[in-house]
Amino acid sequence: MLTADSSMTDRLYYHDSFLYDFDARVVEALERDGKHAIVLDRTAFYPTSGGQVHDLGMLTADGQQIPITEVADEEDGRILHFASTPLAVGSHVHGTVDAARRLDHVQQHSGQHVLSAAFIQLFNMPTVSFHMGEESCTIDLETNGLTAAQAQKTEYLANQVIAEDRPVGIRFVLLEEARQLGLRKLPPKQTGDLRLIDITNFDLTACGGTHVRATGQIGSILLRKIEKVKQGVRVEFICGLRAVSTARRDYSTLTEAAALYSSHIYDVPEQVRKSLGEAKAAGKAQHKMLEELAAFSAERLLSQAAGLPQLITEFFPDRDAVFIKLLAQKLTAGKSSVIALLASGAGQPTLVFAQTPGQKSNMGQLMKDAMAQLGGRGGGSADMAQGGLPAGAGNMADVEKTLYLIAATVQTSRPHS
Repeated sequence: MLTADSSMTDRLYYHDSFLYDFDARVVEALERDGKHAIVLDRTAFYPTSGGQVHDLGMLTADGQQIPITEVADEEDGRILHFASTPLAVGSHVHGTVDAARRLDHVQQHSGQHVLSAAFIQLFNMPTVSFHMGEESCTIDLETNGLTAAQAQKTEYLANQVIAEDRPVGIRFVLLEEARQLGLRKLPPKQTGDLRLIDITNFDLTACGGTHVRATGQIGSILLRKIEKVKQGVRVEFICGLRAVSTARRDYSTLTEAAALYSSHIYDVPEQVRKSLGEAKAAGKAQHKMLEELAAFSAERLLSQAAGLPQLITEFFPDRDAVFIKLLAQKLTAGKSSVIALLASGAGQPTLVFAQTPGQKSNMGQLMKDAMAQLGGRGGGSADMAQGGLPAGAGNMADVEKTLYLIAATVQTSRPHS
């Protein structure tokens, strides 16, 4: 590790979240987990921290542009800039932050402050954690439940605050002073000066993230999903330009779905319910027909089988596992002693072995023998076993050949009639 200065990195974003260009000097170069890491004396790059993900951008030195792929916060106050190319200590660089990514993060993080404050003011539901994802953000609320009506009321208040374009101030205070100011939340590490984010007459909290200058820059807040989690209730939301692009995608998806049903987008849920009902009814009817076919096939096969127990071996290249399982049940449900060795070729190649209960053969062991030959997986009890190969795997001829080899084994062990 090379070091020219061990002082903390000056965090320029603390004072201006819309600073995208800056000049700095490399004070340390090191390797971390096999990657090049650069420490600057000052930076506008935000490191992953407090639920907000890191910035991306470029460092330019001597005409060479070096992409910054990750930014990490060290406990000693340094900020590590990960890059594919190392830089020498003492090098002067020009940094450029990805402005679109930063704006998105500013809108999401500031929106979270407004949303969390709204939940406190309306329903006294404190936020216990915040996570910013690539597509959406979440907050976890300390509460036993959240109704749709409560969520809508909170969303409305949050967007009112945005529409009012309230100023958002940044100030630094001592910990003792902060304790007297009625902050919504104090950070877990309560040492040194605290950076406070002040949404005028609405929210005051300690935070090291990037934020808007006024709430109007958040654009909008849209709540997306509510789910119960171990620590309370998780609320998914999006803000600003991300909310616009997501709403556009949602609308396009609904429009496409409505076109398939030849209906208005507001009628899509009812159309889906109707389709699901029809599909369920059709499924029941189809299953009944399949049962009737299995019963008919069982009668035919039993009438053709000789000896005791009756040994029935059939390969159905165009049937699936559901049919041969139903057939096996029909064949072995009567009073006669029957051994059924069946296989299907449609979809996932499947074998089903069954016998009338109380016989000496072991279907589970026979299935293990078959799967060992075919390279599949399966098992079961002495009276019923099932196994299969991945869809498209194996050769149908191999499945049929194995089926009849197993049948030959059973045939030789049958008592002669």
